Amino acid sequence: MKNKNPGILHLILRVLQGILIGVGAVLPGISGGVLCVVFGIYKPVMELLGSPFKRFKTHVPRLLPVIIGAAVGFLGVAKILAFFLEKYPDPSVCLFIGLITGMLPSLFREAGEQGRPKNCWVPLVIAFIVIMALLISLNLFSVVITPNFGWYVFCGFCLALSVIAPGMSFSTLLMPLGLYAPFVDGLGNLDISILIPAGIGAVVTVICLARAVDALFDHFYPYAFHAIIGIVIAATIMIIPVKSFTVSAGSAIVNIICIVVGIVAALALDAFNSRIPVEE
Repeated sequence: MKNKNPGILHLILRVLQGILIGVGAVLPGISGGVLCVVFGIYKPVMELLGSPFKRFKTHVPRLLPVIIGAAVGFLGVAKILAFFLEKYPDPSVCLFIGLITGMLPSLFREAGEQGRPKNCWVPLVIAFIVIMALLISLNLFSVVITPNFGWYVFCGFCLALSVIAPGMSFSTLLMPLGLYAPFVDGLGNLDISILIPAGIGAVVTVICLARAVDALFDHFYPYAFHAIIGIVIAATIMIIPVKSFTVSAGSAIVNIICIVVGIVAALALDAFNSRIPVEE
């Protein structure tokens, strides 16, 4: 019995880590890819995604508890998020802004893990300017995006990218475009018309980009990670519900409380992650 306990505890820990990764994948600001890095499984995950047939026998048994946990965390939280986004849109968005803001210190820490060259801030600034210009242009020209098959394929692309590229939360790309709420609602309700195109987008992204992104982070880690931070900051600024702060003092106070709660929750999660031993 003594020999089995460590194995059982390790299995339970892996499932819990998977649940956190699943939750992180769907919650705005908390990247599933970053949590994979924190838990020490990013490399085997990328190896499996890059060569699924070659690595199947060696990697799937090791990662299966994580995969199961991730599915539970992802689908469970998606259902809850869909409800709050529909009933309380502005406070929910403010909570997400807090979560994103609270995760920024850990993102900067991860970005400097392999050193921080002087010119690593250049890709951050460029990414920030490009995303801000893109999103502001969409607002100025009043571009209204109607979710359809093609856009849900794009959602699947963003979802897969959030795992492949540590620090990239798919919500930061979808929320400014108005795609996050319908996408999460579809996931929570297991809507086939959304799951199929999203699945196609995710699979194609993994096939096309897994090896390339892995190589990018291997060779240009600080530059790639700082570029992602620039994207996150720009997208977060664009989802701030400015009008809701001016409606009444009550709504402004509620929004501020939600932001603070989000920041505290993100910092607490980061502190929890830092206590979990990373597998070599």
